[in-house]
Amino acid sequence: MTIRLLPQGVVNRIAAGEVVERPASTVKELVENAIDADARRIEIVLREGGKSFISVTDDGVGMTAEELSLAVERHATSKLPEDDLSRIATLGFRGEALPAIGAVSRLSITSRAKGADEAWTLTVDGGDKSQPAPAAQAEGTRIEVRDLFFAIPARLKFLKSTRTELTHAVDAVNRLAMAHPAIAFALNDDTHAKIKLDAAQGELFEARLARLGAVMGKDFADNALVIDAERAGFRLTGYAGLPTLNRANTLSQYLFVNGRPVRDRLLAGAVRGAYQDFLARDRHPELALFLEAPAGVVDVNVHPAKAEVRFADPGIVRGLIVGALKHALAAAGHRAATTVSAAALGAFEARAGVAPGAFAQAPGRAAMGGTVPRGLGEAAAAYQAPLSPTASEPVLSGLGAPAAPGTGTEDDGGDELAVDYPLGASRGQLHETYIVAQTRDGIVIVDQHAAHERLVYERMKRALAEKGVARQLLLIPEVVELDEAACARLVGRAEELAELGLALEAFGDGAVVVRETPALLGETNVQGLVRDLADDLAALGEGLSLTERLEEVCGTLACHGSVRAGRRLNLAEMNALLREMEATPHSGQCNHGRPTYVELKLADIEKLFGRR
Repeated sequence: MTIRLLPQGVVNRIAAGEVVERPASTVKELVENAIDADARRIEIVLREGGKSFISVTDDGVGMTAEELSLAVERHATSKLPEDDLSRIATLGFRGEALPAIGAVSRLSITSRAKGADEAWTLTVDGGDKSQPAPAAQAEGTRIEVRDLFFAIPARLKFLKSTRTELTHAVDAVNRLAMAHPAIAFALNDDTHAKIKLDAAQGELFEARLARLGAVMGKDFADNALVIDAERAGFRLTGYAGLPTLNRANTLSQYLFVNGRPVRDRLLAGAVRGAYQDFLARDRHPELALFLEAPAGVVDVNVHPAKAEVRFADPGIVRGLIVGALKHALAAAGHRAATTVSAAALGAFEARAGVAPGAFAQAPGRAAMGGTVPRGLGEAAAAYQAPLSPTASEPVLSGLGAPAAPGTGTEDDGGDELAVDYPLGASRGQLHETYIVAQTRDGIVIVDQHAAHERLVYERMKRALAEKGVARQLLLIPEVVELDEAACARLVGRAEELAELGLALEAFGDGAVVVRETPALLGETNVQGLVRDLADDLAALGEGLSLTERLEEVCGTLACHGSVRAGRRLNLAEMNALLREMEATPHSGQCNHGRPTYVELKLADIEKLFGRR
């Protein structure tokens, strides 16, 4: 066999395979170019999920005829003025996207530079480039990609269905839109608009929340906690959802570094570490975090797709994310997601077998569809309306006059508790399991066991933080054999693991010796624990297995030591539980992310009975 140079066309197609994986990656590269060109509006059109046609139009700075010709050459770029790969301030910088796309499709680019009198167009057909020619075009650039992968049929037949490819493209655009709320985005497919986002107005946090709400939904915007923290030149901003707003997968976790959407295991591990105390292992929070890193301490030149990054000091980044998220969650106090009450109302309506608001009747219409005499409908509506506080007659005869305020059973706390406290005043207990409390404008239903379990768990955590984790000395130290890389990771975090009660040290090449384990774990499989820790450090950069096991033990102890369902409480005990919930961080959810209480507003209850 003779070594030879490959033809340039083959070289370009091989290179294109690293950059252009599917229609979504093509859309991503073109939209990033538009963002780097200072566009204020970007419009995308797709056909067949982008397999047959992709169009991206922007109102950015545009290109001259000379720049247009250079733009489709490999490694030609305007984004590295000083040729310094350690100081990248743009989304693109390799100069590979346009030539890669042109090598595997039929590409046309039409552009008009800002202030120029004429526009220019150029085509690239499977790598064959034409000369620039005059064209008609407003200021900005329009790029059209036809017959993607026609030049490499092997890649074409591995594409998924139109719907799947469209979903990936929409996700790619949404991620870029989240990071750039000042830019308007529109994406249309064969049938209708999939994305229509106006440029958000206002200061950064306000504009960002508006954009996140438009992409992730109103529930996220209503239940998001503000994140704003700095450490060693890094700044972390964004929004994180309450633990009770969670999902079965990580699709609603969006992470950005210097405005670039990334999928990084270090960042994902830090998020999991921050929420592990509040969610079951198979549940994941919703969030969007934006990390701004100083130039020179982050490397985005890791992979052609630019979705991976490397940090000079990952420990600082991990600590910043975990600390900021835990601080925000603690500041949320007993708050639970509004979706909890919405789900409860939905369950009521579904159980009743009627659509929401089905009981509401327009004045002058009978419930069975016929007309009623004038004035009777209005009288019926007035009869159904809530009585005014000044009504002097009892609501129903035979039940006696209403009790005077504050004269309920002993220690009921009076109406002032319902007004002055977020969780209100207890009014009773249902099935020896649920506490019903009255608030200023609604009711609260508390799962007494789940709530008290959380309170006991938080007390145990405080005690561990103050006194440290007790250790038990192994009579015979246990040697665990691992590969050298895993041993190095464990020994490098030995001090951190010792704070959690696990004392280990290097034991020659490819082994560690464990001398002490956390007393809370009792008799434990040391070999399995250490191997799990090594796997966590390799996959997530976090030693979560030990922390999770300690928290599992604490959670079990809290469960057995808390108020059980089926125990009758008096009003004083119920009110004491409510007051402690208000004063305890994270009391809005149990240790597995389930809500400890449901709040129903009076207006929502009135809707259930057709009063609104």
